[in-house]
Parts: sequence; structure tokens; C-alpha cells
Amino acid sequence: MIKAPRGTKDVLPHEAYKWQYVEKILREICEKFQYKEIRTPTFEHTELFERGVGETTDIVQKEMYTFLDRGGRSITLKPEGTAPAVRALIENNLFSEILPVKVYYITPVFRYEKPQAGRLREHHQFGVEVFGAKDASMDAEVISLAMTVFRTFGIKDLELRINSIGCPKCRREYNIKLREYLEAKVERLCETCKDRFGKNPMRIIDCKNEDCKKELVDIPLILDYICEECREHFEKLKSNLEALGLEYIMDPRIVRGLDYYNKTAFEIVSYDIGSQSTVCGGGRYDGLVEECGGPSIPGVGFGMGIERLLLTMENQGIILPEPQGLEVFVASIGERADIEAVKLLFKLRNSGISADKDYIGRSLKGQMRYADKLNTKLVVILGEDEIREGKAVVKDMKSGEQNTIDLVDLMDFLMGKLGRR
Repeated sequence: MIKAPRGTKDVLPHEAYKWQYVEKILREICEKFQYKEIRTPTFEHTELFERGVGETTDIVQKEMYTFLDRGGRSITLKPEGTAPAVRALIENNLFSEILPVKVYYITPVFRYEKPQAGRLREHHQFGVEVFGAKDASMDAEVISLAMTVFRTFGIKDLELRINSIGCPKCRREYNIKLREYLEAKVERLCETCKDRFGKNPMRIIDCKNEDCKKELVDIPLILDYICEECREHFEKLKSNLEALGLEYIMDPRIVRGLDYYNKTAFEIVSYDIGSQSTVCGGGRYDGLVEECGGPSIPGVGFGMGIERLLLTMENQGIILPEPQGLEVFVASIGERADIEAVKLLFKLRNSGISADKDYIGRSLKGQMRYADKLNTKLVVILGEDEIREGKAVVKDMKSGEQNTIDLVDLMDFLMGKLGRR
């Protein structure tokens, strides 16, 4: 038997309603914040992620699904949503429209990493991106949208953690200090950190290796070295968050795992999926559009894993609304009755009523049991006698009440019972 590849998961019919509900709410929230949907391809040219995400990141070095297509071009399955949104912005000249450009996406992403709770090799990401607004109030709006999502679903016990990781000017001085500090320790660090020491030493702060963490307890942090412009931006962000009533924790160790971030970096953390886990992360990336070949346009956004969102809700006991069930089931006995059932189904569905019938030859008793399993409100019973007399029996499955109705009046009766008049 062929099984699904490791790190992938089927969303089966009995649980798909949860995904549909979550996606519906996400779209409604984005509409209120005036973000419009963007859909980008499942795969892109590999160069986009090498330039946009950064060659020193774990994603590019270890996790991308990259292959040569039949034309010999290097193609990569989308590992994150920001770089494709930037590419679409540039290619389609969206920056020539009214700024800021505010977009959101719900997309599958692919990363070859060890599957873990809420994070599969193919998982799904909700994200927002804003292009063309450099003010810290825009960062605060993006964060407030993310917090609105969690509050709307009733998720509690979250921590909003923020940091400023400066700009290229800040980081030049900081990286000198950082390398001076690390030189005496680098040989005791893991191989990944040794590699980062030469390419991007700031990423060493993000190392998850416990031995490295012990070595780096007193590592210099970027917040002590940011320039005046970045400091003012960070202070304004904090003022805006406070004005919005959003509590936050300053965490100078947040650097994020992607090279394109600058100034604001933030994470929203939950402790409800096993251990401390980031359920949303993002920040500002003012140089990314230019890095990908576009004009100098600031950007800010976040990504949120939908699997982790669902898992957090499950662990907090949050119940999502289940489907309402079927409105009308048409039970029929005999060939003539079955033809009438098909005609009635067509009328019901065209009138906006959810309706179904039996297709595998169940007995009338079996059809009634089947209708009950479908959580049906009304069952229309058509038999040879009913067809001959031009009538139908309608049973209310909740009350058990039965009515015999003339076929010519059946649609009006059903519409009335369902409150559709």
C-alpha cells in the first residue's frame, strides 16, 4: 500500500470543516483591516529564495525542496510566503498603485525538516505583507492583526515578544563586537554556529543547541547597539502597542531565522503545544524589495502556521462550530418515485437548500437511518402510492412530526419549514 510521504497529512472530510471555518475567519479579519488576498505559485525559481531569504539561513542551506525541471532550471517548492509576495509585487508593478499595498495569503509551504507538533514538511501558512509604509505604526497594525486572530478564536495564554534588530548601519558595528566576543568561544560551538560565525554571526544568537546556549549566556545583544533612527522606531512601536492595549515583553534574543529582517522583529509564543512554541513570527524587511530587483520600498509582515493554530485551539479546548447538517433528504421507494426524487433534488438545490438522496439501493428503513447520520432536518418520503396520489410525506427528524403534502405544494411547504420564505 502506498502511504502519504513522511511529514505530510491528509485533511479528511470529518475535519475539513475546521480548516474551512478558520480560513473564513482569517479572510473576514483581513477584510476588516483592508488586506487583499494574493496567490502566488507553489514553486518559484530557486534564486528568489537564495536572494530573498538568505543563503546563510537554515531554510536555504538545509530545508528547501529544490530540483531541476525538464528545462534544466533550478526550481524550489515555496518554503515561505514573503519572498514570493515580493516577487509578485515587483513583477506586476503593484508598487505603482496606491501605497501601502496590503496583502494576505493562505498557502502551503514546504520545508525538509524533522516533523514536529504542528509543523510538517508540507504545512500551511497564513501571512500578511505590507509594502510602502515605513512608520512604526504600521508594524503595530500588523502585530494587532495577528493578535486579533488569536483573540477572535478565543486563544489565551500567549506572549507577544518584541525586539529591534537594527539596520545594516547598526549591524556593521554590532557584528564587529559580536565577532570579538565569539572568537574565544567559536571552537566550543556547534558546527552550524561555526559556519554562521564567518557568514552571519548574529544568527548564532538563535541557536537551539543547549551547549551553545550555555556558552553564550553573556553574548552582546543588538539592542545595546542600535542607531538613533532604529531606537526611535522601536520606541514608537512600543508606544503604539501600548495605545492598542497590547501587552508585550522585550526579548533582545529574538533575531528571527530569515536574513531579510531589520528593525522590528516579533514572535507570539504559546505554551500549549508541548513546550514553548512560536505560533506567529514576523517583522520589518525594508531592504527586501530592493534585494529582489525592485525599487527601495519598505515592508513588514508575519507568518502564522495554520496547523499550529489548530493545535493550540485543540489543546485549549476550543470547539469550532460544526456543519449544520443536511436540510432535506429525499427517501424514495420504486423507480417512479426515484425519478421524482431526482427532480425534487434539482429544485431544492437550485433554491439554495442542501439536499441529498440514496444512491446505493437502501431500504426505506436504511434510508431513514442514513438521513439521521447526516443530521438531516427534514425527510421527504416518496413511494409508489404517494406518487400515484400526487402526495409526499414530510418528516421532521427532530420532533418526529409527519405531514402529508400535495406534490404541487411541496416546495412551498419545505421552504416554510426551513424558514426560507
